[in-house]
Amino acid sequence: MSRPVSRVNIRMRHWIWPAVLAVAAATLSVSGPAGADSERSGLPEAIDTILGDPRMEGGVASVVVADARSGDVLYQHRPTGRLMPASNTKMLTSAAALELLGPDHRFTTDVLADGKQTGPVLKGNLYLRGTGDPTTLAKDYDALAAKVAAAGVRRVSGRLVADDTRFDDRRQGDTWGADDESSYYAAQISALSLAPDTDYDTGTVIVEVKPGAKPGDEPRVTLTPKTDYVDIDLSARTVAEGGANALSVERRHGENTITVSGTVPVGGAGAKEWVTVWEPTRYAAAVFRDALAAHGVKVSGPTRAGTATPKTARELASHASMPLKDLLVPFMKLSNNMHAEHLTKAMGHKATGRPGSWGDGITAIGGYLKTAGVDPGRLRQVDGSGLSRKDNVAADQFVKLLRSAKGEPWFADWYRSLPVACAPDKFVGGTLRTRMCGTPAAGNVRAKTGTLTGASGLSGYVTDAGGRELVFSILLNNHLASSVKPLEDAIVVTLARSDENRAVLVKPRSQRAGDARDGAVECSWRKPARC
Repeated sequence: MSRPVSRVNIRMRHWIWPAVLAVAAATLSVSGPAGADSERSGLPEAIDTILGDPRMEGGVASVVVADARSGDVLYQHRPTGRLMPASNTKMLTSAAALELLGPDHRFTTDVLADGKQTGPVLKGNLYLRGTGDPTTLAKDYDALAAKVAAAGVRRVSGRLVADDTRFDDRRQGDTWGADDESSYYAAQISALSLAPDTDYDTGTVIVEVKPGAKPGDEPRVTLTPKTDYVDIDLSARTVAEGGANALSVERRHGENTITVSGTVPVGGAGAKEWVTVWEPTRYAAAVFRDALAAHGVKVSGPTRAGTATPKTARELASHASMPLKDLLVPFMKLSNNMHAEHLTKAMGHKATGRPGSWGDGITAIGGYLKTAGVDPGRLRQVDGSGLSRKDNVAADQFVKLLRSAKGEPWFADWYRSLPVACAPDKFVGGTLRTRMCGTPAAGNVRAKTGTLTGASGLSGYVTDAGGRELVFSILLNNHLASSVKPLEDAIVVTLARSDENRAVLVKPRSQRAGDARDGAVECSWRKPARC
């Protein structure tokens, strides 16, 4: 991932000589020139020392720290070195969405008819049209069905048509891992979808497995929402109390059959998994059809998907999402990949009038980035979330965005969406709610996390001990250690403890058991959230 470095600039200080050599050996380069104030404070040496941690042996880093107001660079280490940013990519996408769609943008899900209503019979088709809302719940589809019934409709002579044509039909992003297909953080993208919970994990169904009453019994399996759209292939068995709670819940490729295998002991915890569905458009339509039936509305024909609603169709019911400025909270706090991709395609549609696509969306994001002083020609973005390992961005580009955003009218909404260090509420602290607690960074740092195997990032804002606001971007790649989050935390806490006259080095904490679990994906992607 790293580019060849033609020059190594090493400032020799007798008391940090071992640390500098460690950094040079680990990354093949060390920090470049920084401002005079930071030179006097010792901040470059402090951060160099942290990056020299053995956990970064053989890895590569791109790190920039700057004064948020003046833009003075206080520290830089391979500032233009492009690395995998993982979910730091969401900063590009979310800022562009606020600019291009607007903080008050709402998605709608509409029910329309193309025929006349004669008494209780609607002669023609009933259309369920999505525009990209990643937050529509089963109760929202139920409310739409209730409105159709309230209009006096009891039978639809034609079909239920699921209109997802606001977006193209490409369901998954560039180079998304095949082994993640049933994982909720890699759900398929459709303009018409359904979320099973108020974390708004669109395109998924929740599968809960509980033990039977006695050994040998089949475990009890429940789905949220209740739906026949997915089938359960149950081979798991209940075993005696004290036995292994070892369940596997996974969807088969290309199907909506979810296999539940393994063992669960009597009285055991069982399992609760969020599993993606195959073809979320038909999933939403199936739940809506069930809701219609529950309200006494029968659709005579089968469901058809992928057909546009006629322009002459009349509206029977509509549901509007929360405004974008509020949607950004679950999106950014919980690092929701599907929200990022829905917004990317929505921007593509708005820019071109064509069905929203990743290509048009990324082009629209790049157009915004130019106005923010970020050069899209110096980065590669192929999706909205950062799930693709093709995404490549350097720390200096994130720092430019962080500074530019402060001057935007929507900045307060964007700032509010960033996770807050050690804030316990998941919709405040998000992916940082268990990090940097008991330090001056707690309640101070607002930053976006990013995690993939061998790629970690943290970019955002921190106020130092002298009251000066700083912007920072830390991108760490190609490490073999299970997690390098302690290094990110040490750098940011060092910034929070230091001022322009004196740097206070905070050493990274040692490895602990949970690091192996949280080093491969965002902690919020492990359900229930472990951060």
